[in-house]
Amino acid sequence: VVLLYIREAIAEARASGRLSTLTELRQAIVAGTVKRVRPMAMTVSVVIVGLLPIMWSDGTGADVMKRIAAPMIGGMVTAPMAAMLLLPALVYLLMRREIRQKESENA
Repeated sequence: VVLLYIREAIAEARASGRLSTLTELRQAIVAGTVKRVRPMAMTVSVVIVGLLPIMWSDGTGADVMKRIAAPMIGGMVTAPMAAMLLLPALVYLLMRREIRQKESENA
């Protein structure tokens, strides 16, 4: 979903003529990514808060449930980090080549 918002922001910047430099590309990527911070933070926090009681439990079946909940908590920590940090960086690296080619053509 983050990639969709980034692509939308890049398309909007391109349509308005604001995608001619690397700084403008970075601004478009940040604008697209920022739109997903709040929904993702809310989702992650609710899931983690819901799974923490399972990690603290001691009753019958708790050992099995802890083995299920631990990877889910790990995934809920790493997946948003990848979506918010790694995806925008990869999009920037891929798109900067296109911007540099346009800059060299115009020079």
